[in-house]
Amino acid sequence: MDAGERVMGFTTIAFDAYGTLLDVHAAIARKGAVLGKNAEAVSRLWRAKQLEYAWVRTLSGRYADFEQVTEDALDFALRAHGVRDPVLKADLMVAYDRLDAYADVAPALRALKEKGFATSIFTNGTERMIQLAVEAAGIEALVDKIITVEPVGLFKTVPATYAHLVAESGVGQDEIVFVSSNRWDAAGASAFGLASVWCNRTKQPDEYRDLPPPIATIPGLEGLAA
Repeated sequence: MDAGERVMGFTTIAFDAYGTLLDVHAAIARKGAVLGKNAEAVSRLWRAKQLEYAWVRTLSGRYADFEQVTEDALDFALRAHGVRDPVLKADLMVAYDRLDAYADVAPALRALKEKGFATSIFTNGTERMIQLAVEAAGIEALVDKIITVEPVGLFKTVPATYAHLVAESGVGQDEIVFVSSNRWDAAGASAFGLASVWCNRTKQPDEYRDLPPPIATIPGLEGLAA
């Protein structure tokens, strides 16, 4: 690790998984051809409801793990488009366990490891889901630790989830950088007091301007190590 990195004091880079490392629309792209022109709309609704159900369950004190909210969201997205196909649903759930990693993920993780950083994943997903995902994506050897919200029984952006990330990382809070493509997640981390980086893959306008800003906004992971 060079002198500049030591001055910054960061030793650990933690990544959100879904939407940051893993393409959440890959399951429909791979297995949703039968949906025809509705495929993209189903995929986007699935993702939107997945997040909504996670937040509503957290706020109402009725936690169900990410596998359950993902399945519930898929049920809704399919029914909303008039689709009742249990085989398709099963295929999509299996595909969701094996989402494609973005092309910049492995090179970015490798570059960080070469610079001496520890790497981790911090996710709403279950341990089972994320283990399958990193194995399928071929990045298992590039990730030092997987941290999920499961033991907390709450979903991000509840402050207790980011406290769990710090506790499980085994380093000081000021040594961690959290990277997410979800602006709400970067905002939650910043509000908690973590240094966050927003990977703005889809060129969205900024928001949450009343909260502490990310330390950087990047269009992809290619330049993260630099």
